[in-house]
Amino acid sequence: MTGARTFGRIVRALAAFACAAQALLVHAVAVGDLAPNVSLDSTQGTLVLEPTPKRWLYVDFWASWCAPCKQSFPWMGAMQSKFRSRGVQVVAINVDARRADADRFLKQFPADFAIAFDASGELPKRFAVKSMPSAYLIDPSGRVRLVHRGFRESDRETLEREIDAILSKG
Repeated sequence: MTGARTFGRIVRALAAFACAAQALLVHAVAVGDLAPNVSLDSTQGTLVLEPTPKRWLYVDFWASWCAPCKQSFPWMGAMQSKFRSRGVQVVAINVDARRADADRFLKQFPADFAIAFDASGELPKRFAVKSMPSAYLIDPSGRVRLVHRGFRESDRETLEREIDAILSKG
């Protein structure tokens, strides 16, 4: 019995080490990186996240259980309206395992921007998302120009200025 316990401990330790090593190999998408291209189901059919001329994407990962997401949704709606004429499209990607949870959230916090669903969690893995919400401003060439994690009311003005400055530079 003692040998079996020791073997079990060794197996668990090796599994934990393998998970830790894999986590170190996952590179979080950062400013300057190319963003992953994907196709997702959205409220408007299939949504393709890929560079197109003159289209900027503000991609936000959110979940129904995320308290800061409740604050970011109204702000993203305002930013979609403000920056639409400059080619910005806000895309909020839900990562809930159950679509019903996301739908309940959206009834309480309606969105006038694109909503996509990724219950499999594949895209958050590709971006190495570590917190909710996490947002990425992607330029027309597919490069990430801004990364913002979390959201507080006090972030509104700073983020708006940063986005405006980035769009002005092109």
